Amino acid sequence: MIDAATAGRPELDIDPFSRHSMDNPLELDRAILAGPPVAWVPKYGFWITGRDALAREAFEDWKRFSSAYGTGLTNVVRDTPWRKPSVILESDPPQHTVVRRVLSRVLSPRALRRLEADFRSEAERMVDALVERRRFDLASDLAFAFPFKVLPDAVGLRPEGRPHLMPYSTLNFNAMGPKNELYQEALKIVEENGTLEYVVAQMAEENLLPGGFGTEIYAAAHAGEISHEDAGMMVRTFVSAGIDTTVFGIGSTLLALIENPDQWDLLRADPKLVRPAFEEGLRWYPPSPVIGRTTAAPTRFGDVEMGTEEKVMLWLAAANRDPDRWKDPDRFDITRRPVGHLAFGSGIHGCVGQMVARLEAASVIGALAAKVKRITLTDAPERIHINWLRGYSSIPVEVEPA
Repeated sequence: MIDAATAGRPELDIDPFSRHSMDNPLELDRAILAGPPVAWVPKYGFWITGRDALAREAFEDWKRFSSAYGTGLTNVVRDTPWRKPSVILESDPPQHTVVRRVLSRVLSPRALRRLEADFRSEAERMVDALVERRRFDLASDLAFAFPFKVLPDAVGLRPEGRPHLMPYSTLNFNAMGPKNELYQEALKIVEENGTLEYVVAQMAEENLLPGGFGTEIYAAAHAGEISHEDAGMMVRTFVSAGIDTTVFGIGSTLLALIENPDQWDLLRADPKLVRPAFEEGLRWYPPSPVIGRTTAAPTRFGDVEMGTEEKVMLWLAAANRDPDRWKDPDRFDITRRPVGHLAFGSGIHGCVGQMVARLEAASVIGALAAKVKRITLTDAPERIHINWLRGYSSIPVEVEPA
């Protein structure tokens, strides 16, 4: 990379991956928004923007801002990542077009309609059991438990060994950031417990249960649309990218509803607000606060000239509170109907599984709103510490049944 210090570039003296930043995320977002529209972060050697318009510009122009070099800090073309680059997340057309077409077909509206009844039934079963207990942990007992049950079921994973999914996904998201203690700890857990071997084996075609998304992806390989190696990678990516983000998106949305009881009352009075409530939760506190792109050639971005293969971090959490885009951005308002938030990205690389996440969230949040009059925190929520994610590992609550 070009030495920014000698080029008179605008700088921002922040460490987005420090424990302080993770424990004070809104302070970090405000610092990014208060800084230059595009700034160099010298500690890590990347560019950053928290402006909605600029993030959207980068999302929409994959020829200038490529995903093929990796969407984290590592340049996966020049350096050796801990796993092979994802054919869906870390690729550009024409390869991306092919795999995206396959996944879009597998996740068709018709396929999602088949899942809806199962999702709702499982959500009601879990919520009924928790409401009977009155006191429980909203994060671990519901926001974690629900996606970790229904998504692997939908993919066709066998029940054995599913606890490996969480450390695998945690390593995936820590690896997108710096090689700090969080990454080293996550890597150690995966290596010591045979997690990677489990994931590769269980998501192989011969070990998947019939009728799930996984076998449909492999069917595309048999039809010659993609390779069998790519099919296996697509199944692994779908699971690893789709569980944690949904877990933390649901948990953070529910916490926002607890902390804004007037919004909970609005939701209970009008169940049609369940989907807008989740969208507002994603805008308010996105589970994936950042995504990276790499310049494919020299380019101008905002007021800054960039060279080739320079990393650009799109700070989505800040962009989702950009006052130039959002009216009263720090207010949690489920009637806002925040079409256009960037929690799922945008452009050709917009999250391919976003409709599954929405269906999961609507099922579980809707079931809770139907059965619970009031939710009260019984202790302070505990934040996660994962380089590339935001959310809560614990939200202790007591509920008053409806």
